[in-house]
Amino acid sequence: MTRVASLYLPHLAIERLRRLERPRALPEPRHAPMLPVDDDPGACSVPRGGGWRPGARWAQQGAARATVEEQVAALPLHQRPPMRELGRRSEAADHPFKHSSAPGQHKAVSGPAPALNLVPMVLAEQIGQRQVIAAACPAAMTLGLTPGMAVTQARALIPDLDIRPADRAADMALLADLALHAVRHWTPTAAVSGSDGLWLDLSGVAHLHGGETRFCQRLVGFYRRFGLTARVTVASTPGAAHALARFGRDAILLVPGGQEAQALAPLPPAALRLTPEATAAANRFGLDRIADLLPLPRGPLARRLGMASVRRLDEALGRVPEPIVPIVPEETPVAKRRLLEPIGTAEAIEQVIADLLADMMLLLQARGRGVRTLVLLLDRIDGSEQRLAIGTARATRDVVHLARLFHLRIERIDPGDGIETMRLAATRTDPLGATAIAGDLTGEAAVPDVATLVDQIAGRVGEAALFTAAPVESDVPERAVRRAPPLAAPTGWPTWRRPVRLLSRPEPLTGVLALLPDAPPRRFTWRGQVHAVVAGDGPERIHGEWWRRDGEVWAVRDYFRVEDDTGARFWLFRRGDGVEPATGDLSWYIHGLFG
Repeated sequence: MTRVASLYLPHLAIERLRRLERPRALPEPRHAPMLPVDDDPGACSVPRGGGWRPGARWAQQGAARATVEEQVAALPLHQRPPMRELGRRSEAADHPFKHSSAPGQHKAVSGPAPALNLVPMVLAEQIGQRQVIAAACPAAMTLGLTPGMAVTQARALIPDLDIRPADRAADMALLADLALHAVRHWTPTAAVSGSDGLWLDLSGVAHLHGGETRFCQRLVGFYRRFGLTARVTVASTPGAAHALARFGRDAILLVPGGQEAQALAPLPPAALRLTPEATAAANRFGLDRIADLLPLPRGPLARRLGMASVRRLDEALGRVPEPIVPIVPEETPVAKRRLLEPIGTAEAIEQVIADLLADMMLLLQARGRGVRTLVLLLDRIDGSEQRLAIGTARATRDVVHLARLFHLRIERIDPGDGIETMRLAATRTDPLGATAIAGDLTGEAAVPDVATLVDQIAGRVGEAALFTAAPVESDVPERAVRRAPPLAAPTGWPTWRRPVRLLSRPEPLTGVLALLPDAPPRRFTWRGQVHAVVAGDGPERIHGEWWRRDGEVWAVRDYFRVEDDTGARFWLFRRGDGVEPATGDLSWYIHGLFG
């Protein structure tokens, strides 16, 4: 019997953004101040020689218990026993490891509860001349904001609403990645279901994961760890599973075979994926539930709602098949050579590598792709395996260049007693189409391609040693630059001047002589050397990024460009604006040097 699981991710777009960046949070309430500690607490309230103790049997019965309670009430607060503060239970609790649910039942697993102190977030998209809400977080939906509402109306209701642009392409890319993960780990048949879920065909694979109940629990737990809220329904038809996952109430629901009609009966007609016109027609005719559609004849129902609606109903009930078009993962291109005799010399290994590269380039050319990462697997006759990997800065199918990269690392191979099998796998590939020839008919010199040079240098010194700088939208200098691939062409550099050399950490200065609040320093000492300033410019005021941490709410830096008597130019800053003490302690630092 066919069993299909519908995975519903109700807040996919919102939770995807929350995973990428830390959400802004409202200030949490301050903790209550601690009470003063009495230096002389007096005698111990639980003497060793006798008296009462928390939890004693005689202290819980009859007049003795009342007497003990009076004695406890008469004690000072700091001398009372901790029994009442800890909330001791008088009834017996069930043993946590002996509790077991009845067969056929499962415990509903729900996603993480939305944090109440988070700023409500909505995603907006442009529809015609209006901006409407495409998705809303649980906190925003609790306040009455729903998808389809105008953004202006939502902003009028909640002034501090966090509004972000919706990115449908990124959401679909994440769903495609999740479906590909499902195909590789859970079931061979998985597909994207709409814009907020997946279809998983569990026919013949549920027992591999401990049954349907166990598999659904593991599935919900996996997405919770991934930062997503999930609901799962397993039914005999994709339509029924899709409807119950989105319009049902349970985080995990297993529908027995043949009971799809009973499970769908209380749901609204919109659960059948009807068109908006068909849903409006059903509401106009008073068809509020799917149970109202079941007894109606097919002819009148088709005239009122359309043939597509009747087909959706039949698909949900299993009368008409609804195939699932699965995602087929792309197989990794692999070239393999079995050797007649074991080899162990560098020349023989390079010859086989050249043959493997020729076979690999034919496979990649047929797919229209170029290699970015190649992994060479060598099986020795003693049963061990060696790996050798190379990478390129740009997709390529140049056999000579790839062979040269392997030649730079050939000394890392230990053939042992001999190598009998060699395999070459392209673990990462990129699309590669036609490329322009080196030159044109005008006679102008072609732009040199430095990709091969970058690959060769990376093969000698390592990939981490080659990078370029890219700007980041931040006013704080140490956060305004990040590493980028060596062939990247970053744009968006700011117009203001920055030093050629920026220190990894600002270094403190001593002996600074400066006139507050806006004058550059006239003298400072750095690394034991005194510098006399002959020219200076500034200040350039940079405020702290208050949304990162509370310590930067009032933080201020005043940067100065100064030149000493030897012609060296430095980039200095002072913590604080020189007026308000809360902005900084007026200490001086050096952050960079100009050329």
